[in-house]
Amino acid sequence: MKITMNRRKKYLMAGSLLLLTATPSFALFGIGDIVFDPTSYASLVQQATTALNQLKMIENNIAHFSIKQQWQTTLTALKSANVKNLFGETNGMNTALNSNSSTASATAWTAATVPVNGSTTSYLAGQTPGSSQLSQLAMIELSDSVSPDCFTAIGQYRSARTQNATANSTLATQQLDSTSATNSEVEQLNLLNAAEAQKMSEMQSQGVLQTCLASQMTVANMQQRNAAALDLNTAAFVQQQRAVNDVSSANEGSTWQNYLP
Repeated sequence: MKITMNRRKKYLMAGSLLLLTATPSFALFGIGDIVFDPTSYASLVQQATTALNQLKMIENNIAHFSIKQQWQTTLTALKSANVKNLFGETNGMNTALNSNSSTASATAWTAATVPVNGSTTSYLAGQTPGSSQLSQLAMIELSDSVSPDCFTAIGQYRSARTQNATANSTLATQQLDSTSATNSEVEQLNLLNAAEAQKMSEMQSQGVLQTCLASQMTVANMQQRNAAALDLNTAAFVQQQRAVNDVSSANEGSTWQNYLP
């Protein structure tokens, strides 16, 4: 009996040591083929948590905006230009300002400006580049070149604004839509891309108008520059003439050299 007890104690001690050194996997309910692995269970719990977070993120991405109308703005419409034409002095101007027609622009500019006639051309033929006369002619020729282009740019912008009104309105409607038809993440990204494309078109159209403004400023600066140079040249010429020719009154011995009319 004593020997049996000693053996039983040895078996219990060996079993205890075996349990202490066993892997995390062990049988449940004494059934050898059902194994519980705590490490695998923790991994599965982590994967399930990650999947749940991803699902919540997807749900947030497809959530509908129900009050999008608070972002809605109004596109300002351009009024069509309507220039009076009592005697043919503005022929083609309405067409030039409201449509994309370079021919109408050239016609309108020619009808509304004073031409350089034949006798003036003959007179200018005897002038040299840099003279006040040819400088004025250069300004006129520059203005005749860029001004019709400005008419065309204005007409192009007005025409394009009218043509793009439907596309702009449709895009705004879809951006403000709160239904499932346009609220998926892909659809919203497509709408953003479309908005950027419209913005680029508008910037390019604005660039044409800015080019026109720069051209007109160049003509205006040329006129002011020529006028200032002409004043300086006139002052110098008068001073030189009075230094050579005595313009003093009778019986006076000095000349008032710094007087200018």
